[in-house]
Amino acid sequence: MTGPAGPGGPVPEPEPSQPAVPHGRWSYAVQARSSAPVDVVWPLIGQAHRWKEWSFLDRSDLVMVGTPLPDGVGAVRRFTSHGIGSTEEVVVWEPPHHLAYAVLSGFPVRHYRADIVLSPDPIGTGTLIDWSGTFDEKLRGTGRLLELVLTRIMGRFARALVAYADGSGDR
Repeated sequence: MTGPAGPGGPVPEPEPSQPAVPHGRWSYAVQARSSAPVDVVWPLIGQAHRWKEWSFLDRSDLVMVGTPLPDGVGAVRRFTSHGIGSTEEVVVWEPPHHLAYAVLSGFPVRHYRADIVLSPDPIGTGTLIDWSGTFDEKLRGTGRLLELVLTRIMGRFARALVAYADGSGDR
């Protein structure tokens, strides 16, 4: 794409800058398969208010809307269970396949980013769910423990998402 003409002809427009993707020292990854198609699974993760329907959370709210409205990039979400939770900002919104978020508060970590990628299951009509994250420890020496805890928590979220999307509704 080009901009207005300069002395030597059209001037190329600068490429849009992509936000830097943080890569923390610690990471986790979980994978799950749902028999439900991507277009059924996406709203369950893409719409903040839906998380309490299928997960162990008792509250899932938008604190600030994003672009596109309401759950897109820049949306700030608050998730809690028994009063304990996190505040997260949506940093990637590519329906119906990719949601990424950064934790703003609630976890003893820095530079936390998680990506949830939904893709058609290559061996069926369902959805392959890849949920991964990276972070740096806030308190020295806690990285390995947090890696284990986050793997377990995100695995629990992924299993609950599959159960609900597949129709069993088990939490």
